[in-house]
Amino acid sequence: MSEATPGRPAYSLWDMVRYMTKLGAIGFGGPVALVGYMHRDLVEERRWISEADYREGLTLSQLMPGPLAAQLAIYLGYVHYGITGATLAGVAFVLPSFLMVIALGAAYVAYGGLTWMQAVFYGVGAAVIGIIAISAYKLTTRSVGKDPLLWVIYLVAAIITIATESEIVWVFLISGVLVWLAKAPPRWLPRSGSAPMIAWLPAANLLPAVCVLGTSTDWPLLAKIGLFFAEAGAFVFGSGLAIVPFLYGAVVHEYQWLTERQFVDAVAVAMITPGPVVITVGFIGYLVAGLAGAVVAALATFLPCYLFTIIPAPYFHKHGKKPAIVAFVDGCTAAAIGTIAGAVVVLGRRSITDMPTAIILVVTLALLWKVKKIPEPAIVALAAVAGLIVYPLVKA
Repeated sequence: MSEATPGRPAYSLWDMVRYMTKLGAIGFGGPVALVGYMHRDLVEERRWISEADYREGLTLSQLMPGPLAAQLAIYLGYVHYGITGATLAGVAFVLPSFLMVIALGAAYVAYGGLTWMQAVFYGVGAAVIGIIAISAYKLTTRSVGKDPLLWVIYLVAAIITIATESEIVWVFLISGVLVWLAKAPPRWLPRSGSAPMIAWLPAANLLPAVCVLGTSTDWPLLAKIGLFFAEAGAFVFGSGLAIVPFLYGAVVHEYQWLTERQFVDAVAVAMITPGPVVITVGFIGYLVAGLAGAVVAALATFLPCYLFTIIPAPYFHKHGKKPAIVAFVDGCTAAAIGTIAGAVVVLGRRSITDMPTAIILVVTLALLWKVKKIPEPAIVALAAVAGLIVYPLVKA
């Protein structure tokens, strides 16, 4: 297949929509794995998206608040098909997992909880770490390469992520500025002596609009759900996992919408379903106010990240080939991939807790490394079966 170009893409809009629908339906592993899948499928194998456009999208997604994978999907849809492509790609990516969590929410309410989820997540969580580790390795070798400065940034970002267990947006900004000043310094910057104060970097200051839909008559509750989840989507940086502590404090303690057990189950549902982890908001919304609550929670969470992607996208796409922007993006990308590598350690601490989970991890790594044609969903399914068998024995 020929290389995609801005003037003549090597794929149709509906090709991208079909791909994002499939990824949203079978893409396990959370944001770290999902961005890796997009790079492998769209940049390396199909060559629909150029490496430069992918890096721009990854950088923008890291700098803006909201769920990483969903924002990258929106940006990649924008690359050749503008706002229409961004909208359809974003909806296609999120919708399959949203429908899944709605179905699980209905079963959860009907049967008083899903006790089997802990067993499934016991196996799936370990396999997911292997999937993320392979994705992080491929992104590292492809994007960081042999550049010493990028390696330093990569390692520092990984260490900060492991130490703080969170993604810090300033790490990306500072990394981008450092590479910009080192590789494409502006003309006003003296070539000797100490550097002056770094130029001010503009940032969008947007107030997200929230569309409240639903058939429920409890409009005050729906309004409260919409405002809360809009705030979560607009002001929480990092992956879908970064939103979990923010949700926990309000959902369990402040509003007391869910019990501790229900909240843990909501996070487990998001982890064992494909697509973006942040779709847990749909499950939470369903438990609080039924289908209307799920729709409002999902719309309110994803609308800010959509706006934070499509509004700056034209400027990123238009000016992204300039040497200063390329250098800035390279620095941000190195930090982003370092953060992804650090996330492998952070998530691994929670998922690899004993010998059986360690064995599942090793088997996953071996399969992905040696048997390259085996699909990730098949590995996840096998891990889920292993969890259902082993978990009752281990926790008995």
